Amino acid sequence: MYGASYAEIMDESPALARERERAAFDRAIDLMKRAEAADAPIALRQEATSFLQRLWSLLIDDLSNPQNGLPTQLRADLISIGLWNMSQSDQVLRGDVPGFDSLIYVNTLIRDGLQ
Repeated sequence: MYGASYAEIMDESPALARERERAAFDRAIDLMKRAEAADAPIALRQEATSFLQRLWSLLIDDLSNPQNGLPTQLRADLISIGLWNMSQSDQVLRGDVPGFDSLIYVNTLIRDGLQ
């Protein structure tokens, strides 16, 4: 996405944009699953939470743009889900939540819904 806005990429190739989104969610889910392993180093947990937060930060930024073509209510709902993801991942990193189960579940649903 170097130099091109998300909207430009969607205009040029919606299928490619959705594939990139799926790939980003696949990466986040894979990192979280690996970080769940009993012998996973803390660095992997940090990498998983960092990646997930960067992903949702980018998505929230795009969803907040008035030129985003999604319906307003859907955008608001996705922003809420994104904020929950960021908060939940903070809690996982602090140890307030034992693992990534709920984050893996929600992000898998989002990924599977991309078409």
